[in-house]
Amino acid sequence: MTTRRAALARVGQIVLLLGAADLARGATIVAVRVWPAADYTRVTIESDAALAARHFLVGNGTPRLVVDLDGLELSPALRELVGKVRPDDPYIGAVRIGQYQPGVVRLVLDLKQDVAPQQFTLTPVAAYQHRLVFDLYPAEARDPLLLLVREKEAAEKLAARAVQDALGDFIGRLGQSPLGASAPGPARPGAASAALQTPAPAPPPQPPSADERQRIDRLIIVALDPGHGGEDPGAVGPTGLREKDVVLAIALQLRDKLNAVRGMRVMMTRDADFYVPLNDRVRKARRVQADLLVSIHADAFFKPEARGASVFALSTHGATSSAARWMANKENAADVVGGVNAARRDPQLLKAMLDMSTSAQIKDSLKLGGEVLSRIGRVGRLHKRQVEQAGFAVLKAPDVPSILVETAFISNPEEEDKLRDPQYQARLVEALVSGIRRYFEKNPPLARHRAL
Repeated sequence: MTTRRAALARVGQIVLLLGAADLARGATIVAVRVWPAADYTRVTIESDAALAARHFLVGNGTPRLVVDLDGLELSPALRELVGKVRPDDPYIGAVRIGQYQPGVVRLVLDLKQDVAPQQFTLTPVAAYQHRLVFDLYPAEARDPLLLLVREKEAAEKLAARAVQDALGDFIGRLGQSPLGASAPGPARPGAASAALQTPAPAPPPQPPSADERQRIDRLIIVALDPGHGGEDPGAVGPTGLREKDVVLAIALQLRDKLNAVRGMRVMMTRDADFYVPLNDRVRKARRVQADLLVSIHADAFFKPEARGASVFALSTHGATSSAARWMANKENAADVVGGVNAARRDPQLLKAMLDMSTSAQIKDSLKLGGEVLSRIGRVGRLHKRQVEQAGFAVLKAPDVPSILVETAFISNPEEEDKLRDPQYQARLVEALVSGIRRYFEKNPPLARHRAL
């Protein structure tokens, strides 16, 4: 027995001396995924054991990111990464993979622009095993507020040009129409020559006035936040409808409707299938000095009988119901599944999210929530007939009125069918537009702190 214990002790000492690369040796690749987006592209390598990796940038000619994966032999599962890169990826042009040396696989990512890569690992959670993550952010961040203003101006110029072109075409057809011709009568001297004369051209449309030429001096900005995304599917309905997909579809329709409103522009926290950490959603809304934020979700509960839409605002004094508290805890755990680089968290922003939420923000959020709730109640059943409150992390922008809309219970088979129905989505979008516009009619936004 003593001999056996001594042998086990020696084995334990050997394991303690092994590095991460040695422990990962023999790891099996489970899946590889690429999530391209304008904000950043994420590359995820999932395995049954933790992987050790190192990376470096090469700047000669085409910029490249080189990644060495320790403790691996090249496998078909890892080779699938080559085919995962889409032509429209803003950051990755191509991927090359090879066995660099025994036990080391090298990935070379040909880049379309300079990036600031971030590498981190995620421990097993939900349906995922170990994940090695690379987030490729642009080396130079763009000014989001200036981008919104330029987009709005370009859209309005394009719309004005289309109206002018249509008006000119209509006037041209009107001049050629037989409706304006006189009935034939007796010939008059000079009639033939008059008939050959070209009609006088219609006067050109009047140029825009000085007021119309001025830039929009007060752009109303609405931040739309489709929940979940990327690695985090959110709730999944009985037939497989994913929350992240349906809320993105609704948010994109809502964006188009609100962008059509004169003087209004939408900032999306995500406009494709990628994950945005909760604190980044708040940061994005604050960076564009949004006038409000609407986070869109699709409820789920462990009982399929639960149904109806809900609207939530922030609470700093506890939840208004146990269900609201449960919902906030569930949504706040999204970062664990979606995958967040803990080293990148901004402690000052986190402190602001925890400490700076003001009573004025909550008061305005309740007003906004009331307008929205009253209108979505005309589309379908409400789960609660009043705006509920709880400590949702995504609602903690201290200077942006914010609400979270649970459109329906995706866990309810009937409501899952509704969420999949384009007609129901369209009615829901119209209700949200109506509630948002009504809020601004009653609560005109103040001038922004910086000039546009």
